[in-house]
Amino acid sequence: MPLFRGQARPGGRGSSRGSLFRGSSFRSRGSERGRGRGQSNGRGNGRSRTGKKAAFYSTRVEDLNDPNGEEVPEQGEAETPNASDGEESPLSESDSQDDSLYAEKSHSVLLKVLIQDEDLEPKRKRRRLSSNEIHNGTPVSQSWENGIENHADENIDIVVASDGEEDLAATGGPDSDDEDLTSQDASTRGPFSVHFGKEHDIPLVTKGTSNPSTLAVRTVSPVSGWSATEYAPDTAKGSTTSIAKDPFLKQRLKSKGEKVLQTLTGVQSWLGQRIFHYQDMLFQDRALRNTEYLRRVLCLHALNHIFKTRDRILKNNTKLTRESSDDMELRDQGFTRPKVLFILPTRQACFELVEEMMRLCEPEQQENRKRFQDSFSGSFEDIPTDKPDDFRELFAGNDDDMFRIGLKFTRKNVKYFSAFYSSDILLASPLGLKMAIGEEGDKKKDYDFLSSIELCIIDHADAMTMQNWEHVEYIFQNMNLQPKEAHGCDFSRVRHWYLDGNAKYYRQTIVTTAFVTPDINLLFGRYMQNFSGRIRCGKETYQGTMLDLPIQLKQTFSRFVTTSVPNQSDERFKYFTNAIIPTLTRKSRSENARESGILIFIPSYMDFVRVRNFLATSSTTQNISFGSISEYTSAREVARARSHFYSGRHSVLLYTERAHHFRRMVIKGARKIIMYALPDNPIFYKELAGDFLAASLLVGKAELQEVVVRSVFSKFDVFKLQRIVGSQRWEKMIRAPEDTFDFV
Repeated sequence: MPLFRGQARPGGRGSSRGSLFRGSSFRSRGSERGRGRGQSNGRGNGRSRTGKKAAFYSTRVEDLNDPNGEEVPEQGEAETPNASDGEESPLSESDSQDDSLYAEKSHSVLLKVLIQDEDLEPKRKRRRLSSNEIHNGTPVSQSWENGIENHADENIDIVVASDGEEDLAATGGPDSDDEDLTSQDASTRGPFSVHFGKEHDIPLVTKGTSNPSTLAVRTVSPVSGWSATEYAPDTAKGSTTSIAKDPFLKQRLKSKGEKVLQTLTGVQSWLGQRIFHYQDMLFQDRALRNTEYLRRVLCLHALNHIFKTRDRILKNNTKLTRESSDDMELRDQGFTRPKVLFILPTRQACFELVEEMMRLCEPEQQENRKRFQDSFSGSFEDIPTDKPDDFRELFAGNDDDMFRIGLKFTRKNVKYFSAFYSSDILLASPLGLKMAIGEEGDKKKDYDFLSSIELCIIDHADAMTMQNWEHVEYIFQNMNLQPKEAHGCDFSRVRHWYLDGNAKYYRQTIVTTAFVTPDINLLFGRYMQNFSGRIRCGKETYQGTMLDLPIQLKQTFSRFVTTSVPNQSDERFKYFTNAIIPTLTRKSRSENARESGILIFIPSYMDFVRVRNFLATSSTTQNISFGSISEYTSAREVARARSHFYSGRHSVLLYTERAHHFRRMVIKGARKIIMYALPDNPIFYKELAGDFLAASLLVGKAELQEVVVRSVFSKFDVFKLQRIVGSQRWEKMIRAPEDTFDFV
């Protein structure tokens, strides 16, 4: 006969020491150490005189069948003692009968007491089992969709339904899937079902870059001053239904979600519609004014996707259980559990985004909440009040850019710091996620947790260009690949496009940025290949930050000739040494010239090292004293370089774009700003050309007639030039036969 927890093995030694039966408050006295005499037969055996000890069963133990075909007694029933089952009793026949009657009567009374205790005890909905307990006594499915984490070193949360209780998602209750996957009516098939509910003609819609005839390109203007270019296949023209009236949200998100969508107006509503219809999007006008609603809509979309995916799987699990058939095929899963990936610049950005998720879904319990708050949030008082607002938004709080975390959602709870393969949503910085994947060629390299990502969101991409954009490209190179291991996957439930290697064409990628760089533009063209189409949206025209300077000064733009992008760096350096350096050396040799106060702004660190080495080693620059500030310069060296530049001890100061991004200093003492290349961030041009020179004028280190800004650009600097000089001027400056343009 099979043994259950709390049942003593006949003739054994202390096989059950004080075990508490699940589902009742009864503790076996026979299991106490050294209690009882006579027939105890060793420590803690607690055998009755009639032979084998009666076994009691908790209300939580599953009914099992004996291997020999005998049925296990029902819950609450005891085994009937049988002399043939145990050892022969040394008692007389009369004593045996009396003892049997007494044992049966005592046992009946005990059962009544147990039943009464169970009636008074509230029904348990959850219990916590160790991994050993599950593997030893409970059948465990290898598929994560059954709610079990397959980690031997972790405790496992299992939802145990009480009598008569079933999962609402499985029974089609209030939180059941509100989209009809099989319906042909568009009004009942929401964006989730349309996008993931059937196989699409991938070869037709994914070769748009090489075969433009398969794409329909159209430009629209949602509101005045805005422009959007949509690259969509002929089979996906986009929905025209207002998302505020037809959001297709899960029941647990409707109360908060519909309020969010109803507040969207104008371009916000237009953007939300495209986001919820699973189209790739490059939003290139992220700013403080729209950060809050963008975060809220993106979190709502991510949670809605997770809940729909999970409930669809639970519903199909119930269908397979009730209607088991060899002909039934339900494809509703990927290779691994994680479906949503957020790539964020700082821990504080991750904390605020997760906070928005919690406000939307309102879980009853948050596991590891305090640990998450202590690790990801920080004080906002460390940032000086004189810093710009965009700097305070990015670096206030915890500005660590090395992190990764997984979130696991159940019906009512959220678990922070869950294992990647047990998580629904992954949130990480580019550096943190690359370290989790591993280096190229590493034997322990693991990218399988990215194999089933269906929604990838990059928020604040412009900040990541100031970190290391190569990490972002590395992540996309290892996303939606065929996994190297099964990880307990049920391949009979895996969608066909995963098996065919077409998962990247179903993935929705959303990128938000304050401005576009060539790297971000390359990401848009190479890795955003959604079959539903992709959209680039932002400002239609730029006025130009050169018009927003606090003082009126001379601004000169010099164009150099370059033949290709790979040769641009060498040709820029050649132009700088032949056209810019001679003007500096002539002033340094002149006795009447005020040669100090020249700040050279260099965006690229590689170009910075090249110019610094040239000034230090070239014979033509031996009379020029210079200092340098880069992103790797210590705070002490920065203070020294600024002091020497202000006092005139250094006539030239080299300054990188990343140093300004991470510090946002106002350097005093500058009379002339030379931009080796235009900055990616147009705000930096205003701060360097306007604030730096205005500060020098304020302290009397410069005069208005001598302050000037000179910038060097090429025909490949279209994005930078347009944001700085404006949409009406950049094209003439690129195509004009002249190479120098002065603005006063």
